[in-house]
Amino acid sequence: MKNFLIVYHSQSGNTQRMAQAVQNGAKNKDIEGVEVRMLNALDAGPSDLLWANGLILGTPENFGYMSGALKDFFDRTFYAVEGKIAPLPYSVFISAGNDGSGAMRSIERIANGYPFISVQPAFICKGAPSSSDLQHCSEMGQALASGLELGIY
Repeated sequence: MKNFLIVYHSQSGNTQRMAQAVQNGAKNKDIEGVEVRMLNALDAGPSDLLWANGLILGTPENFGYMSGALKDFFDRTFYAVEGKIAPLPYSVFISAGNDGSGAMRSIERIANGYPFISVQPAFICKGAPSSSDLQHCSEMGQALASGLELGIY
């Protein structure tokens, strides 16, 4: 059994809707060998990262940066898991009011130190997520979960 962790933060509800779509994709009925855990960034901690075999991070874009709650998650977990986790396959989704690039750069910079290994392009949704945006998030979750189940990651 592989473990898939989704960590997100949402204020308006847009990022939460995207996280739920990722979770729905990861829990596809055809994927049986993956346990999925979805946590708000304020509730996730080092033990969750130690549990995980794969990770998807979600954040709104706040002032051209990731949310403070996701940054707090990184601050609380980095040293606690340093040297204790194998490289984790990961991806990111961002609910952006602007272009999301600043939030993405900040996450990438921090993720390199963990080590997290990007296995899918980040998805940046500008504005409220449409049904096609949510479908894309579902496909992200399904792809990472399938890769974990098949031993690709």
